[in-house]
Amino acid sequence: MNEIIYSVLDWLMGLGYLGIALGLMVEVIPSEIVLAYGGFLIASGEIHFAGAVIAGTIGGVLAQLFLYWAGYYGGRPLIERYGKYVLINQHHLDVAESWFDRYGTGVIFGARFIPVVRHAISIPAGIAKMPVGKFALLTTLAVIPWSVLFLYLGMVLGNNWKQIKEVAAPYMTPIGVGAAVLLGIYFLFQWMKKKKGTSSV
Repeated sequence: MNEIIYSVLDWLMGLGYLGIALGLMVEVIPSEIVLAYGGFLIASGEIHFAGAVIAGTIGGVLAQLFLYWAGYYGGRPLIERYGKYVLINQHHLDVAESWFDRYGTGVIFGARFIPVVRHAISIPAGIAKMPVGKFALLTTLAVIPWSVLFLYLGMVLGNNWKQIKEVAAPYMTPIGVGAAVLLGIYFLFQWMKKKKGTSSV
């Protein structure tokens, strides 16, 4: 891990629960690493699991709300200009827009567990003016299990928490497949609902 990033992370984690929330809000350091370090702190007895989950959920949701509002008020031009500062490039945005156009608002939950679109999906939701209450609810429902998983893995790893990417890799494939299946079910449900509505006219 880059020493500068580690220094920033170490400073954030010195703030306890607030540090976890801030670390996830700024999104400069991948959420997996922030949460894994949080898990290490839990294992060390410095913070509690429930508090860490709450902090992770608050920080993760606020981070996505910032991206939502950026899309809502600034649109794609704003993201293309400043997205690199939150680790979002044009490819991420293209894929996220394609997914959102294809699956609609329901993609907000499932896409949180799929690489590439996970962070960027909030932007097309804002551009499309998706109701903020629905967006926040679906985002929260996705952020909670994500936070629980990586905090738990960080606890298990203890002093080896820096190895989180290697350890988490086996979990990502089934999670991604599960998310894709949920999206498929949602898409089928929406299609059947639309077909039923059309046939009743």
